[in-house]
Amino acid sequence: MNTKWQIPPSEGHLDKPSGLYFQNMTMKEVEERLKKCDLIIIPVGSTEAHGPHACYGEDTFLVTRMAEQVAQKTGCTISQPIWFGTHPYHHIGMPGTIPVDEDTFTAYLSCVMAGFWNAGFRKQILLNGHGQEYVIPTAIHRFARRFQVPAVLINLNWYYAIPQFVKDKEHGGPFETPFVHADEVETSYSLALFPEYIKMEDAVDTEFHGFLPKGHIDTAANAYQKPIPWYAHAGCGTIEVAGNPEGVVGKATLASAKKAEAGVAALLDYIEKLVNDIMTTFPPGQLPPLDKVTQRFSEAEFEALKKGPLAGGKHLYTVAWPPY
Repeated sequence: MNTKWQIPPSEGHLDKPSGLYFQNMTMKEVEERLKKCDLIIIPVGSTEAHGPHACYGEDTFLVTRMAEQVAQKTGCTISQPIWFGTHPYHHIGMPGTIPVDEDTFTAYLSCVMAGFWNAGFRKQILLNGHGQEYVIPTAIHRFARRFQVPAVLINLNWYYAIPQFVKDKEHGGPFETPFVHADEVETSYSLALFPEYIKMEDAVDTEFHGFLPKGHIDTAANAYQKPIPWYAHAGCGTIEVAGNPEGVVGKATLASAKKAEAGVAALLDYIEKLVNDIMTTFPPGQLPPLDKVTQRFSEAEFEALKKGPLAGGKHLYTVAWPPY
């Protein structure tokens, strides 16, 4: 396949001094990076069962491998990922799945956002790889209400950016089956991004167990625009430990990297464009106009926050409400 992206990547960068991850950089390196691009991607993943063939960190590796290629092209920075996510009710109790309460999760994530704003990264993309898209916007608004500072804060669920590439063939996509969990679709994207963590010889096939007739509730990614999103119910299907104790919902044995290659390329193209469009609209150091996005600060008050505590200004936490 002809593409400017490397599919699959030759390696990951989580533990490498490759100039991509904030936590792997020095203070001086971050200062230089902010002058060129002050946008950070925060990969938001999870730790959960993905069947006998896939690693527990699958959702996290999906978004870190995506972010790494985009950062290499655009010069943006990546945060080390959020490894533990929140989970819908039907995931609860599955061994290896580590759910975080929604209140704790949104509080934690909003604190991460505040820390990066205070570090100079006032443009942030929360790149989500797990079925928690109904929770992450709460963290964004929790931050925005508490601090009321100009910022560009975006939640991007990777599968929402490329709906045509996660559908089954009957609906114009590349797959035999609809996207659910640890199945043909998700495993194919994993094979295209981190094949070294996937053991296809152990893949299994299972069935989805829903109680209502088809047509009401959507599948993962809400790709078919059914009236009820996949997360907008409880009790309309089995819990995972009862209906799909294998950790797979679908036909994992049908997965292949080739089926996901075009989707990965399209997704990376989109994320690259999003980063570049944000940085073109708001070059390094520039933010949405103060008087259009907040009524909390005068120009002088905000300038002190913008400078930060090490350049004669103030740190962000001086304006937190309620206070830290």
